Amino acid sequence: MVAWTLSGIAALLALAGIGFWIALQVNSVAVLDTVDRVTGGDPGVERVAHVRLGEAPTQTLSLYRARQTAEPAPVLLFVHGGSWDWGDPKDYGFVARSLAPEGFVVALAGYRLGEEGRYPAMLEDTAQAIRWLRDNAARHGGDPERIYLAGHSAGAYNVVQVALEPRWLAAEGVSTAAIRGVVGMAGPYDFFPFDKDSTRAAFGDATDPEATQPINHVRPDAPPMLLLTGTEDTTVKPRNTRALAAALEQAGVPVETRYYDGLDHSDVLVMLASPWRRKPEVRDDILRFLARVEQASVPVQGETR
Repeated sequence: MVAWTLSGIAALLALAGIGFWIALQVNSVAVLDTVDRVTGGDPGVERVAHVRLGEAPTQTLSLYRARQTAEPAPVLLFVHGGSWDWGDPKDYGFVARSLAPEGFVVALAGYRLGEEGRYPAMLEDTAQAIRWLRDNAARHGGDPERIYLAGHSAGAYNVVQVALEPRWLAAEGVSTAAIRGVVGMAGPYDFFPFDKDSTRAAFGDATDPEATQPINHVRPDAPPMLLLTGTEDTTVKPRNTRALAAALEQAGVPVETRYYDGLDHSDVLVMLASPWRRKPEVRDDILRFLARVEQASVPVQGETR
């Protein structure tokens, strides 16, 4: 009986392992979000708004804040990756649960994907999300004058390009000065000529392909940036981070870089989720950068006589 019980437990564990492996193949980010929810406890974060910004299923924006967040709080918009072909902001709740308790109102925004999401749709949608925050964040405890952008992979491209090339925000009636700072995680910033199926699919029809590259839109008045990447990233090679950082430095833009030894393309995102959050390097670097920019951007009161 004992042997049968042990073998039964082993079989159940094996089935559970197979099920977990299958789930990872189908939607690894959703699995990551579930693991974070189960192992992270209650971070005191609640969703305070959910809106649809377009007809595509992924054109949504959800707003999260900690129950005890002081008002008005800085707003952090996070845009997901997925080669501009897959992904859904609803699977990235772990980002909000990680960062909202630190005093931010966190927005998770999606954009059109695949055929509908070809350049410049992903930039139009990201700019639209920023405009919605400018118009509505105050109603949910956020400060529309203190908007920060962050993104992973394709999402890092979206937020960096929108922050650097003024026309996307201008089309939404938003000044680039509205963006206080940008965090790019494992982002592609200098990838022309297009040599991958994903970039050809998303950008191959662009009439001016070089204009699609963030590195070609660096300007001296760009917002401060933090660029993160893993040294073992073979999906978006670290040279993208090095190239953009060098161009920003040459233009006099405040920029910080972090190269994490041994981390790959997904690791820099995974580190925001529980239980991997116990290795705090990535999360701590993001929070320290945001805190420095926040402190530097506080207006200095004039002297009184």
